[in-house]
Amino acid sequence: MIKTAFASSIGRVRKSNQDFVQIFENQAGVTMAVVCDGMGGHQGGDVASTMAVSHLGHNFLTTDLHDKKMARMWLDVQLRSENETILKAADRFPDLNGMGTTIVLAIFFDQDVLIAHLGDSRAYSYSEGKFVQVTEDHSLVNELVKMGQITKEQAKNHPQKNIITQALGVSSTIDPEYNELDMKDGDIFLLCTDGLTNSLSDPLIQQILATKGLSLKDRCNKLINEANRLGGGDNITVCLV
Repeated sequence: MIKTAFASSIGRVRKSNQDFVQIFENQAGVTMAVVCDGMGGHQGGDVASTMAVSHLGHNFLTTDLHDKKMARMWLDVQLRSENETILKAADRFPDLNGMGTTIVLAIFFDQDVLIAHLGDSRAYSYSEGKFVQVTEDHSLVNELVKMGQITKEQAKNHPQKNIITQALGVSSTIDPEYNELDMKDGDIFLLCTDGLTNSLSDPLIQQILATKGLSLKDRCNKLINEANRLGGGDNITVCLV
């Protein structure tokens, strides 16, 4: 049986929360979790993130998708459609101009999970004591790390850290990245915005996930409380499955 929990916080610096998170179950009893981190415009960020989660979720509810191949084909269509929808809304309303959103989502089947993302919101897996970052940030600093121009340590405080190379609503073309993983009893999957990972180290996140006796909701709250305690410089959103 799949258990889920999520939580979101404005953090300690921002004036609004532009993150959005929700969990949906389709006609076949398949669960999809979606996390978005909006950006741009006066209110554009929260509009873009809410649009993306709500539209994808609403459409997922009506499906009977029950395998990865079908789900990936469906996601390809949905993500491209939502990209166009956000671009059109930004064109139509001046105060939404320049809005966009990162997205990371996971669809959970009986024994495996399909993960898709655009941007620097991340998915992690915690399985048999191992904590692994599944997704790779679509960001300028990550490109610089991959090319060997800066180290991972330098990337953490790089002045261009906030430049995203892929997102919904930013360009007419998108290239979502997909990951497929096996799933075993007791595995935990974490979807989160960069407000969490900018504040907490991987070992600290792992330590909280591994804490015995805490419910998933308690772990969500503990992750957010720790991120706020250590600065809370951005909106913080976590989803655990």
